[in-house]
Amino acid sequence: MHESDHYERIRVDRPEAAIARIWLARPEVRNAQDLTMIYEIDAALTAAGRDPEVKVVVIAADGPDFSSGHDLDARWAFDDERLVTQAGGFEEPGADGFLSLEAEAFLGICWRWRNFPKPTIVQVQGRVIAGGLMLVWPFDLVVASDDASFSDPVTAFGVNGHEFFTHAWELGARRAKDFLFTGAPIDAEEARTIGMVNRVVARGELDRETLTVAREIAARPGFGVRLAKASINQSLDAQGQWTALQSAFALHHVAHAHNQAVHGNVIAPDGYDVIRAAARDRAARAATDGEVAGD
Repeated sequence: MHESDHYERIRVDRPEAAIARIWLARPEVRNAQDLTMIYEIDAALTAAGRDPEVKVVVIAADGPDFSSGHDLDARWAFDDERLVTQAGGFEEPGADGFLSLEAEAFLGICWRWRNFPKPTIVQVQGRVIAGGLMLVWPFDLVVASDDASFSDPVTAFGVNGHEFFTHAWELGARRAKDFLFTGAPIDAEEARTIGMVNRVVARGELDRETLTVAREIAARPGFGVRLAKASINQSLDAQGQWTALQSAFALHHVAHAHNQAVHGNVIAPDGYDVIRAAARDRAARAATDGEVAGD
């Protein structure tokens, strides 16, 4: 795989013969995702899926943070023929067109990645915020650096969460409610304890540990691993995960329609102020707790 020359938002390398690695490559905006990034990831995964030498795919990220979520300054509209999960509706006015866009670019593509036939590993450093979780949760294993944190603060924007709503499976019901109601981040060690992250290592060991896990998987018969992955995913299907995702996605679009009617925007415009105020409060409490502990 020598494809990086024709990508704008990602780069691809082959650290070992059986391992393909896809790098999010927008560190200047903390790897905020736009449509170009999403479809380039999908194209690179498709290429890795078709390459018989590739046994494992790693998703990594340049810079201090894995992903700051959706790039809200990007143009969220289709302008070419890159669709992979549905046929159209994107040019329709109002909720019709916007629902079609998000059903393709967010929910549909995340579900496509979740069912990618080869094993996938995400290596995470720094912050993963809101839509950034959609570049983590669809994949199979997560190796995180000890400075990683995960948050989905978007209830501040008047929506129920990011569009790939697997929160209850990733966190458990009560922790997921806390996560969404408060917007407070979860650190890497807590994420490991509740089962969202597989391994936590020092930042300088992240590449090495991820490749060690990938190498262990690649040494096993690929067909057996593929069947194991399908069996676990089908267990989640039997629990109703796809039905729950569609239900949450529908509520997400009720929220978008409400915000559009009330605010003239698909998200509540004071959300940034709510998130910043909460972050300041958490920082102040942490500083106070530190002072008390030092007494």
